[in-house]
Amino acid sequence: MIERMKSNFIAALEASELTPGKMICVDLKGQRVLVANVDGVFYATDDTCTHEDASLSSGSLKGELVKCPLHGSRFSLRTGEPMEDPAEEPLRCYAVKVENGTLQIELEPRKHR
Repeated sequence: MIERMKSNFIAALEASELTPGKMICVDLKGQRVLVANVDGVFYATDDTCTHEDASLSSGSLKGELVKCPLHGSRFSLRTGEPMEDPAEEPLRCYAVKVENGTLQIELEPRKHR
């Protein structure tokens, strides 16, 4: 008997709502998740900076790097790794898929590459 794995993907928003170069914070089951569109590729990470409790969605997006509005730490959306001080801890990253035009996010953190 083959046992199916339970899917933890949750519908977040319509893919068409998030144009390239934009990011947004979505609330998924009480968890704040940053979703960004980088040249047509969607990324999802925690929305809260690991250095201070600042919302990264209020910061700026340049390529695949998001900059915290409070102290300027930059994080890679692809890996979650901090690229600039003062942050030292990485963001949790989540798998994203588009199904029938809807962005879906898996709340289980994916493994870093």
